Amino acid sequence: MSKTKTAFFCQQCGFESAKWVGKCPSCGQWNTFVEEVVQRAKASPAGDWEPLDGRTVHLDAVEAATQPRLLSPDAELNRVLGGGIVPGSLTLVAGEPGIGKSTLFLQEALHMPVITLYVSGEESLQQIRMRADRLGQQQTQCYLLTETELPAIFREIKKLRPQVLVVDSIQTLQSQYVEAAPGSVSQIRACTAELQRFAKNSQTPVFLIGHITKDGSIAGPKVLEHMVDTVLQFEGDPHYQYRILRTVKNRFGSTSELGIYEMTGTGLREVSNPSELLISEREEPLSGIAIGASMEGMRPLLVETQALVTHSVYGTPQRTVNGFDLRRLQLLLAVLEKRGGFQFGVKDVFLNIAGGLRVEDPSIDLAVISALLSSYEDRAIPSRYSFAGEVGLSGEIRPVNRIAQRIAEADKLGFEKIFIAKMNTKGLDLGQFNLEVVTAGRIDELYAALF
Repeated sequence: MSKTKTAFFCQQCGFESAKWVGKCPSCGQWNTFVEEVVQRAKASPAGDWEPLDGRTVHLDAVEAATQPRLLSPDAELNRVLGGGIVPGSLTLVAGEPGIGKSTLFLQEALHMPVITLYVSGEESLQQIRMRADRLGQQQTQCYLLTETELPAIFREIKKLRPQVLVVDSIQTLQSQYVEAAPGSVSQIRACTAELQRFAKNSQTPVFLIGHITKDGSIAGPKVLEHMVDTVLQFEGDPHYQYRILRTVKNRFGSTSELGIYEMTGTGLREVSNPSELLISEREEPLSGIAIGASMEGMRPLLVETQALVTHSVYGTPQRTVNGFDLRRLQLLLAVLEKRGGFQFGVKDVFLNIAGGLRVEDPSIDLAVISALLSSYEDRAIPSRYSFAGEVGLSGEIRPVNRIAQRIAEADKLGFEKIFIAKMNTKGLDLGQFNLEVVTAGRIDELYAALF
């Protein structure tokens, strides 16, 4: 009888070691190595799918034909994927427990105009049917399978020949060629490799739903994100009804796109005009509120920035943010204190991006500065004013890209004024907009124009 072979794997990055070590030499994390049984036997993974032709080919001999994408009925998913589903692509979708990953992709499977196989290793057929009834969808092209053994899944795939495959989740699958528990580093890596080979050989798009760890990273080895073609992050605050599908990696499109959904009792609803939902209607003007015109990929978004500046009761002033980078806020406060003379060093500052959205576009700086000054002076900014500009360390207002689209979005929503950088007006036809465009070069000019 052959001796059982074991190895130690890092749970963070998947690094393999012959013995246990305290600190991973690859990712530098401590106490992440666990022992797993490995099988070194000869195997033909991927369920007997024929390998690709391994002959070398000159670049000019490759036909430069673009593959037609499969368009999903979900316009938000098409936008995030870069224009539709690419044949043979492998997409990983990760998010918090209960955020709606299974609901979203069961909804997609029910809507698909082609034969779709939904494989679940976490729910029974009756549970999936109850969820489908709650979604209120009737679609005969969707087939269900509850299985965790990969060879059994491939047998059903050979019989059905689906055109789209959804696996929920990759952490529950188990390959017969790896003697380890489901969810372990070696199992996730082996199952993903077999599904990747199946996707490339059969030109079938595969969606993998994945778990995340308590620190927010995708569970499993880091090589999992390298193996797939696209990584999507499904995020959102459980206290809000909005969900955001954000692109982390995409070999077939931009990584700055996002799709916005609203969680309802009958599933996830696409939000085609999120700017109207991210701006709250106020009966009277309030201090500390400014509207910023940001860009997420090709989509302009108007988001509401809320700031509260109060006198610090304790010795150390507090800096609390929600939906914004804390270090960026500290930088903007230092600019206001050094270049504008405002005493924020003795003030508590609280900043919130309304709607549970997280904004990373630097063009939101001007709205943050305006909201901070409004709360500092306790004077309200008119609700029909918007802002788009980046603030530099010397207090100058820097131009941002796609300014015409930002102004057009503010104009469409009925805003009266938009404040931008002086340098942003070069080559811009202001006569095509109905709102007034106000330019400023420094934060003191912004302050004079507002107050």
